[in-house]
Amino acid sequence: MRYGLLLAGLVALAAPAQAETGHADPRSVYVTMVLQAFAAKVECPGMDVAYQDLVTKAKEMNLPDGTTEQVRKAIAFMHTGGKMGERQSDELMTEVAVATTATDLDQRRLGMQSWCDTQKTRLAGFVRAKN
Repeated sequence: MRYGLLLAGLVALAAPAQAETGHADPRSVYVTMVLQAFAAKVECPGMDVAYQDLVTKAKEMNLPDGTTEQVRKAIAFMHTGGKMGERQSDELMTEVAVATTATDLDQRRLGMQSWCDTQKTRLAGFVRAKN
């Protein structure tokens, strides 16, 4: 990964904040969920994202309106080198970087096929087979 050192540093910065509270920030959890759903769409043959279900989940998690679109734009911006999406707040961009690193590590650890199989269960309702 091109930004490996940067992302590793971001993970190191985010870990103490999570350790202090004993749990992850709801938005960070949501960012990871959305990133993994879009990664499954790209990396796993035959998978698609149920965008409206992600919006519903954000509401269930009491996240502000527009969170799903902000996260989508941040992910697109980061993963296309700024060619798509839009830069979002530094905090959100950091959350996307941390989620990207965690997802990349999971994919390497499990292997892509096992990771895809795992996502079908973990993200049931947010990813589905393409029609």
